[in-house]
Amino acid sequence: MPPALFLDRDGVIIENRADYVRRWEDVQFFPQALAALAQIRHTPYKVIVVTNQSAVGRGLMTLATAVALNDRIMDVVRQHDGRIDASYICPDAPDQETGCRKPLPGMLLQAAHDHHLDLSQSIMIGDALTDVQAGRAAGVRLSALVRTGRGQAQAAKPEALALSPLSIYNDLYTAVVELIIKNHPL
Repeated sequence: MPPALFLDRDGVIIENRADYVRRWEDVQFFPQALAALAQIRHTPYKVIVVTNQSAVGRGLMTLATAVALNDRIMDVVRQHDGRIDASYICPDAPDQETGCRKPLPGMLLQAAHDHHLDLSQSIMIGDALTDVQAGRAAGVRLSALVRTGRGQAQAAKPEALALSPLSIYNDLYTAVVELIIKNHPL
């Protein structure tokens, strides 16, 4: 069973927006994230995006629009020689309880089932404490925070102390080099 590299989307691969990424014009890629996804294309890790998209649950966009945006983001990653093997979207608003919204591990567990993943060897990288919590709840080997997006502010929250030790990296590229490339030279 292969391990997975689970990635949050907004704040890790693309810029976070306070008013949500609701249309293509809102999408701004982190160039280092595109480079990171190209660096790991030949590793044994399955690259899986797990993203909360509460704008759907809040009625600000349709699920079809969220899926289309996500598909287009994955196409751009591929155009830059990157690899994303699968993507999971949780459309729930924060007050909805279907089990998929991070910090709950639903999307990671579903991906592990669908792709026969070894969670004990997997990694979760996000820009929010809820990403770290979801990874830990799913039983991944390591959950890390990146300072891009909301990461810098999230790492400074008192709640971050409860997650100690907490691995924090400047960005996705730095995290990928430290956590994957150094352990799986190409």
